[in-house]
Amino acid sequence: MVAIVRAAGAASDTELAVRPLRDPATLDLRQQAAAQQARGAVADSAATLDRALQLAPGDPELLQERAEAALLLGDFATAQAHARRAYQLGSRVGPLCRRHWTTVEQVRLAAGEQLNADSARAQVAACNLERPARY
Repeated sequence: MVAIVRAAGAASDTELAVRPLRDPATLDLRQQAAAQQARGAVADSAATLDRALQLAPGDPELLQERAEAALLLGDFATAQAHARRAYQLGSRVGPLCRRHWTTVEQVRLAAGEQLNADSARAQVAACNLERPARY
C-alpha cells in the first residue's frame, strides 16, 4: 500500500508541483523517523513523527508521512484522517496531493469500499495540473 502511495507522488517535468515549506525544527525528527522505518521499527517511526507533528501540526508533508506510517501499522482510520487533514492544509495540486488521495483510496480498498475508492481515484486525477508556460 505504501509503495503505491509513494509511487503516486512521483513528479513529472510537465506538472505544477508545490512543496510546502518545511519547519527546520522537525528536520532531525523526520530523518530519524525515516531511518527507523528503514530498519523496520515502524511504531517507533510513527512515535517520532507524532513528536514532529507537535512542533509543526500544520505541515501537510509531515501529516502525509505520518499517514503512511499508519498504513504500515495497519491503522487505517489514522492514515485516512492524516491524509485528509494534509489535503485540507496543502496546495491541493501535484505529487503531494496525489499521495493524500492515494492513501484514502488504499484505505477504502482495504475496507472493501470499491465505489468510495473510485471516488478517491478521481480526486487523484484532479491533483494533476499542467505547469504554466514560461516565456
